[in-house]
Amino acid sequence: MKYDLVIFDLDGTLLNTIGDLAASVDYVMRSRNHPEHSDMEYRQMVGGGIKRLVERALPEEYAKNEAYVEECVAQFRRYYVDNIDRHTVPYEGMCDLLRKLQERGVQLAVASNKFQHGTDRLVAKFFSDIEFVAIEGNREGAPLKPDPHVVLNILKERDIALDRVVMVGDSGIDILTAKAAGIASIGVAWGFRYAEELYQAGADVVVSTMAELEAEIL
Repeated sequence: MKYDLVIFDLDGTLLNTIGDLAASVDYVMRSRNHPEHSDMEYRQMVGGGIKRLVERALPEEYAKNEAYVEECVAQFRRYYVDNIDRHTVPYEGMCDLLRKLQERGVQLAVASNKFQHGTDRLVAKFFSDIEFVAIEGNREGAPLKPDPHVVLNILKERDIALDRVVMVGDSGIDILTAKAAGIASIGVAWGFRYAEELYQAGADVVVSTMAELEAEIL
């Protein structure tokens, strides 16, 4: 094995969540008579947490109004919590890969910018047979990726050399997080961003299939 601990991003890496994220933001936009967006457009908006997603979806003049943005974020959160898993699914082959890594003794963890409750809920539903050693979502007051806070929280509880840890993610944010934490990174090209962004952020390697990801880990 090349790594003893693999830290996965959630949205766009383990799970395709764009349908539920898009539907929830569109609900907010529609209720306030703002333009809605396509799933492809939302792919470029996600990754920086809920507030940043809402800001990017709003017309510019509204996105500058902090109080208005916070109202929209609260509305999004209420709707999303009730509809978090209507369209969300694991990427094809991901469950099998996680099981295989677990059977081989690789420790698995999640580090996400999604709020903690949502992260816990989705992991519990879709990966109930996987024993993650840590599930780190965003908690109030904690910095978002690419700040390495969530990754460092995972590492401080484990006595593992940094060169035996890798982060797997679909965006430049994940790659920059890995760099800030001093660990290797693998970009996955099946998520919400594109291989070009992953390379530009400095990914050690970019993969397009589960078989390629498995080969890079084991």
